[in-house]
Amino acid sequence: GKAVYIDTEGTFRPERVVQIAQYRGLEPREALKNIIYARAYNSDHQMLLVNEVMRLISKGEKIKLLIVDSLVSHFRAEYPGRENLAARQQKLNKHVHQLLQISDIYDIAVVVTNQVISDPEAFIGNPLRPAGGNIVAHSCTYRVWLRKGKDNKRIARIFDSPKHPEQEVVFRITPEGVVDI
Repeated sequence: GKAVYIDTEGTFRPERVVQIAQYRGLEPREALKNIIYARAYNSDHQMLLVNEVMRLISKGEKIKLLIVDSLVSHFRAEYPGRENLAARQQKLNKHVHQLLQISDIYDIAVVVTNQVISDPEAFIGNPLRPAGGNIVAHSCTYRVWLRKGKDNKRIARIFDSPKHPEQEVVFRITPEGVVDI
């Protein structure tokens, strides 16, 4: 199947796909042909792109993975301040349910990245928390927190799962891709 990458922050790098494909013994052009890339320029466009993915699937396009990187970026930029919080959360809720619907109806994996925000009232523990509030927290089946470790290591901690315990794994991001340690 194909993957769709909806990029809200301009961070997709096809040269990384080429690099990883070469390492894995795949033809880079073929790997890139299986990725449908779309740049979302605002929250309405982001939602429109998801509708377009639904249309492509219904026309027979074999899409098996949808990535939205980053889910809340445009929503935070377009609805700043507490006075816009309700409108932002309602629109974000509609978008998240749109993603859940596409996953359920077409049996595809949906992966979203999220930003973190600083909680100035947190005196103990991690002052960072995921953006998007309860709308995002309650809608995602699995939530994984990624952070940098020492010596170019990364730590992935699953902290919300319907069947897996909270745990951490260590990995590295190398020219070959993601590598277990």
